[in-house]
Amino acid sequence: MNWRRLWAIVLKEMRQMRRDRITLAMIIGIPVMQLVLFGYAINLNLRGLDAAIADQAGTAGSRALVMDMLATGVIEPVAEARTPRQLMEMLRRGEISVGVVIPADFERRRIDGREAVQVLVDGSDTVVQAAAIQLAQMPIGGASANPPSTGPAARAPINVVSFYNPERRSAVNIVPGLIGVILTMTMVLFTGVAIVRERERGNMELLIATPLSRSELMVGKVLPYAVIGLVQTTVVLALGMWLFRVPVHGSLLDVYLASVLLILANLTLGLLISTRAQTQFQAMQMTFFVFLPSILLSGFMFPFAGMPTVVQWLSEVLPLTHFLRLIRGVMLRGASLWELWPDVLALVGFTAVMMTLAISRFRKRLD
Repeated sequence: MNWRRLWAIVLKEMRQMRRDRITLAMIIGIPVMQLVLFGYAINLNLRGLDAAIADQAGTAGSRALVMDMLATGVIEPVAEARTPRQLMEMLRRGEISVGVVIPADFERRRIDGREAVQVLVDGSDTVVQAAAIQLAQMPIGGASANPPSTGPAARAPINVVSFYNPERRSAVNIVPGLIGVILTMTMVLFTGVAIVRERERGNMELLIATPLSRSELMVGKVLPYAVIGLVQTTVVLALGMWLFRVPVHGSLLDVYLASVLLILANLTLGLLISTRAQTQFQAMQMTFFVFLPSILLSGFMFPFAGMPTVVQWLSEVLPLTHFLRLIRGVMLRGASLWELWPDVLALVGFTAVMMTLAISRFRKRLD
C-alpha cells in the first residue's frame, strides 16, 4: 500500500466534505439534536395532563380534594365542566386527557365509605392512563385511598375509569400512529429526491424545453405519490384491524381524509427539500433530519404532555403531531374531522405554505 496515494485520497474526501455544507451540518447537527431531544425534550414522567373537573358538590371538602389533585402536578385544568356528559364530550374531541367527577353527594359517600370520586381517562394512550392512575392513590379527607374494608374511619377510593382502550393494549395506540410514521418517512423521501433525480438523470433538460409551468410540474410530481400514500394507508389499516384487532370507531372516510391531509403535507415538504438538495444523498440526509424530530416529538413514541413547553411549540410545526391527534381521535374515540378542526386547519395551512415555498424556490434551470 502506497501511503502517499492513500493520504491523497483522504485529503480529497475531506475537501469534498468541507464543500458539502449539508453533510458538514449533519456531522454536528445530528448528535446535538439527539442529545437535546433525548436529554431535554423526552420525559416519561408525565405531568400537566390536560384536565377538566366537574365539582358538583361544591363543598369545602371537595374543593380541598381538587386542590390536592392539582398539587400533585399530574393534571392541569384547561377547561370547565359541570356534568360528566360534558367531560365525556371533551374526552372524545381530544380537548382533555383526564376528567374528574365529584358528585353532589360527595360528603355522604365519603362518610359512608362508598365510591366518592371518578377519574375519567382517555385510555387510548396507555402512558397517560398509567399516569392518571396515580390520582387513585390520593387520600380523601386525610385517609388512604385504599382503606381497610371495615371500621368507621374507612374512606372511599377514587375510581379510575378508562375509556377507548380498557384492555390497555399497546397496539391500539401504536397502529394508528404507524400510519402517520410510515407516510412521513416514505412521502418526504419519495418527493425529496424527485427534482434531484431529474437533474442527475438528465431529464431536467427535457422538462425545461416543455411549456410546463412551475406549478404544473410541482403538482404533477405530487399526485402520483398521493395515490401511493393511500395504498400504504389501506395496507397498514387492514393489517392493523386483522392482526391486532385495532378498532375504527369513527368514519372510515374521515380516516382517509386525515391521511390525505398528511400525505399532501409531507409531499410538499419533500418538494421543498428537493429544491434545496443538490444530490439524492443530500436529499436523504435532509429527510432524516426531518424524520427524527417527527418520530420523537409528535407524541408517537413519547407522551406529548411530558415535553417542555418550548418543545411542545416546536412540535406543533410538525405535520405528524396533528395527524396523530386526528387519526387517534377518529379511530379510537369516534370523533369526526369537524370536531377536530384545529388540527385539520394546521395541516391545510402547512401544505399551503410548503407548496408555495417549493414553487417559489424551483427554477427550470440546470444550475
